[in-house]
Amino acid sequence: MTESSEWLIYRGAGEPHDGMSRLPPPPPWRDFSARGAETVQEPDGDGSRDRRLGAHRHLAELHRPGAEELDMINAALYLRRPLLVTGSPGAGKSTLAHSVAPSPSRPLQVRSTVVVPRQVTLLATTDIARTAVDKPPRTPSSPLPCLRRTRSGERRGIPLLPDGSSAHPHNFGFLAVDSGGSGLRVAVGTYGGAPPAEGRSAEPVRTGERGIDPDHLLEQVLPLARTLAAEAGVEQLTTAVIGAAGFATLGDALRAELPDALTGALGVRQVALAADAVTAYIGALGPRPGAVLAAGTGLIAIGTDLTAWRRADGWGHLLGDCGGGAWIGRAGLEAALRAYDGRAGGSVPLLERARERFGQPPELPGLIYPRPDRAALLASFAPDVAACAPHDPVATGILRAAARHMAESAAAACPASGMPEVACTGGLLNLADPLLTFLHEELTRQVPHARQTVAEGDPLHGCVRLAVALAAGEAVWPEDPHLLHVTGADNRAT
Repeated sequence: MTESSEWLIYRGAGEPHDGMSRLPPPPPWRDFSARGAETVQEPDGDGSRDRRLGAHRHLAELHRPGAEELDMINAALYLRRPLLVTGSPGAGKSTLAHSVAPSPSRPLQVRSTVVVPRQVTLLATTDIARTAVDKPPRTPSSPLPCLRRTRSGERRGIPLLPDGSSAHPHNFGFLAVDSGGSGLRVAVGTYGGAPPAEGRSAEPVRTGERGIDPDHLLEQVLPLARTLAAEAGVEQLTTAVIGAAGFATLGDALRAELPDALTGALGVRQVALAADAVTAYIGALGPRPGAVLAAGTGLIAIGTDLTAWRRADGWGHLLGDCGGGAWIGRAGLEAALRAYDGRAGGSVPLLERARERFGQPPELPGLIYPRPDRAALLASFAPDVAACAPHDPVATGILRAAARHMAESAAAACPASGMPEVACTGGLLNLADPLLTFLHEELTRQVPHARQTVAEGDPLHGCVRLAVALAAGEAVWPEDPHLLHVTGADNRAT
């Protein structure tokens, strides 16, 4: 346990540091500056064995290590020893490496090695310890300092054979689909970790009396899946994940028909159908407990303790979606019409913006009410509200109220105990400050036990994560007939 911080080089403050220049001379058995010492050249290959870290430092800036981490990291720095950081995907190994890096221009190196089946380790080294990096991977019994990064409920990732190769043949792959109001995004890839091939369709899937139309979805997905499979070198798709907006309430036809249809058309063995809020969660937090705010035109919060799902709001722009884009836009237009009428609470700047975007105020009801896409039309005014906020107290109040509603939903969905995390995803985040500042304040007030973190990925990334975990038999997220419906081979973590 660290009792004094005077000796620490790395302090975990989330800021660049000059500690490397203050390191004392290395002990004689770790001094590689002598004549004839072994040197290591940077690899000239494709970068698959050695990658530079330094981008996306926002995750590192949020990381605050414990006393044990500080002791081990600083001991390794003083002794010029590499530090073996182990842990499952999503446990935070790369985040730790980002955090330890002296500055964005002097990132750490991370070397992937396999030491035992089903365990992926990262050998993180500072520039001064490169000599040790290129030596053969050590066995688990070697005297190498080891820091295990774990989180409750984490999955183990893709199975690895003793030689470090994937247990899945290279020509096997997955299909991931994110279906939303703006169309489809599709990804096809292999289980070896290479970036998947991606494509999209701008046509949203139709809904009708039976809910989301499975035939229309298949008309768009199947040609894309076959084209992308050829591009990605996938000869056999084994797992398909479909994340769809509205699946919780409009997904009966998908559940009844899609699994057999995808198996017949593509030969997949497992099919997962999920609400887009679930895939947003998996993309943002992976296998960790917590809550995710999916904020776009609408708004829904979804959380899990990895035993059950809990959702809040997502009731649509007429009954809820409080704090979402349509809600902000409608509130902004109301303030504009109040100013037009001369009522209290009106905003002249918002009235001017409304005229520029929609025309004269008396025309607004006829423009908005008959439109089937009126939620999107209302949401289109949200950027105008954000633009007025710096100089208009009414617009500022709308954004502050939106942040309060968003945090209320996150608090309702977030596990009440443990160490949950909260992340936000969706296009509404593009409004930036002051909305994000207000949201941070409200989450701190309403969900004080949860750690606020940056979303790791979007809903399509969540579909890919779920497909890989299902293929490995290591999906840890709870199944629910209305939120996450899985059919096919064994898919649960043991």
